Amino acid sequence: MPDLGLTDAESLGHCLFDTGFGVCGIAWRAFEGKDEAPVVTLFLLPEATAAGTAAAMARRCGGSPTVPPPAIAEVIEKVRRHFRGDLQDFSRVRVEPDGAGPFARAVYSAARDVPAGQVRTYGELARALNRPAAARAVGQALGRNPVPLIIPCHRILGAGGKLGGFSAHGGVATKARMLRLEGVAV
Repeated sequence: MPDLGLTDAESLGHCLFDTGFGVCGIAWRAFEGKDEAPVVTLFLLPEATAAGTAAAMARRCGGSPTVPPPAIAEVIEKVRRHFRGDLQDFSRVRVEPDGAGPFARAVYSAARDVPAGQVRTYGELARALNRPAAARAVGQALGRNPVPLIIPCHRILGAGGKLGGFSAHGGVATKARMLRLEGVAV
């Protein structure tokens, strides 16, 4: 496993869990001995099979799955409820998208402001960031989003309401399915 620069007071964990949407994966960084809640560092939407999701998680995280701490177990339960149609607000879930630069972090923050059942375009997000010519860069940042659903990149569309891309397994069909679940006509 690569050196992640963890302190002695930090630990990493990950697990798989079943939802009505399929088997998902989540990874987190916990802060031992501190009152800080763990931060979600990775979220995987379902692959074609549970084994595929497990393999993708192993490639990204290494090591064996672990038992999630209570704060992460709460996030998992929120994901399960969301995929059952009880739409959830993930805006208060702490995330730390490792490797994301300042622009990507700003894009992720702006995307988190889009509530379930609503959509924005890449251009609208670019304008919200005072970078009106950066619609393509917004799309590229969202394409690298390591925490989909929690950072709801699926709610960001191309010009004219086109679905645009989606980097999770199933591509735009998965994006459309997630949007339909939230009541968005696609």
